[in-house]
Amino acid sequence: MVHVQSEEEIRSSDIRMQRLKERVIFKSLIIDTIFWIPSLILAAMSGSVTLSTEAIKKGNEILSTFFAWLALKKMSEGGAHAYDYGMGKFENMTGIVTGIVMILSLVLVFGLTVLKLLNPHMLHEEVTIVAMIIMFTGICVSTILWREKVHIAKMEYSPVIEAQITLFKTKAITEFVVLAALLLVLFIEDNPWEDYIDPVASFIVIGLFLLSGYRTISSSLPDLLDKTIEEELQLVVVRSLADFFDEYEAFHGVKSRKCGNDIFIELFLEFDGNRLMDDVQKTIYAIKDSLEKEIPRSSVTIMPCTGKFGGKKK
Repeated sequence: MVHVQSEEEIRSSDIRMQRLKERVIFKSLIIDTIFWIPSLILAAMSGSVTLSTEAIKKGNEILSTFFAWLALKKMSEGGAHAYDYGMGKFENMTGIVTGIVMILSLVLVFGLTVLKLLNPHMLHEEVTIVAMIIMFTGICVSTILWREKVHIAKMEYSPVIEAQITLFKTKAITEFVVLAALLLVLFIEDNPWEDYIDPVASFIVIGLFLLSGYRTISSSLPDLLDKTIEEELQLVVVRSLADFFDEYEAFHGVKSRKCGNDIFIELFLEFDGNRLMDDVQKTIYAIKDSLEKEIPRSSVTIMPCTGKFGGKKK
């Protein structure tokens, strides 16, 4: 027999998951801050626009991670109970803020890159070697943190975690690009193209940064604007209504939306006016239970009506 979780068990599980996500994000925030300090020093000492771009990018990542941590902290403290539809949109908002900050910071990075392209100069060899060591360490750490968040995402969908996965995946890739650029600068000496490797690598980082910001915003925006549920879930609703076809007179519409992990579905059905309300309510409970078992984390509301979306019959 399948165990159906009670509302209290679901609430307790949600709080545990939120606290787990909060701890993981806070750990990322601390690690990012530790790595940011030497990145700033190296960028200032080397004069490398690629390292400057990387330092600005790290600052943006710290800001984005801080916003994510604040949202999850509020949710783990039980703030969701003050909102009838939960706090899922806080997660969506965090994803959008992350993407916007990423794109806005590109203005400064792009300006620095163009300036360096117009005024190229060689990098200091000693600083470059130290930067390579830090970049290699950063790649390893970013990959570990990225995989950790992927593991949590498999346990439960979360817009905040999805945004962090994109952030740290891009972070690992851009750190690899920076490392490759520093290696080229170090080993390709006395070449007329040597001075242009740094700004070209910076443009690659900018492209990755822009793509990451766009993906983060585009993945969070639909749920924030109450986009309807996916087509496969709509088919589940249709199949369930077909199973109870003889129990209602007419179908007057369906509305649905997602709020973080939660799915809200409203069905507008017309019933035979001669039936007792108790009999109608039994049918409503049967349809509701059927759908909520088929669609995890869903809340189904069935409204008896005689017109489209609850309006009067024309």
